[in-house]
Amino acid sequence: MAHMWKKWLACTVLAALAWTAHAAPVPKDVERRVQAIVQAQLDAFARDDAPLAFSYASPDIRKVFGTPERFMAMVRMGYPVVHRPSSVTFLKPDLVKGQVIQPVQMTDESGQTWLATYVMKRQKDNSWRIGGCSVEEDDRLST
Repeated sequence: MAHMWKKWLACTVLAALAWTAHAAPVPKDVERRVQAIVQAQLDAFARDDAPLAFSYASPDIRKVFGTPERFMAMVRMGYPVVHRPSSVTFLKPDLVKGQVIQPVQMTDESGQTWLATYVMKRQKDNSWRIGGCSVEEDDRLST
């Protein structure tokens, strides 16, 4: 199951990134709302509040994991920097086919810098939920 979800999330994020050639600017109010959702989930992770963290995930993600506890276990094991970042910096998002691609630079407790790319999906009620997250080492700061 762990391999399957990681592959599914990676495909979701890669597909969204492939669309960035057709990206549009994100309106400031949308940017603020999207970043607030990501930050709220990070805050929930910091408090180990699995139900609250799970609530910020899109219905697709919730369906894949089924329970807040399984979702939290996946984040702890597969995305330790997202679970406990030492620092977080939101970068410029893009709007692609109705989804916001929100890159977030994170630093882990050892000082390693990572780039977490969130795919944000607009819901029927006009709210935003996290539809996927991909994390990779951020070598842009390396010399």
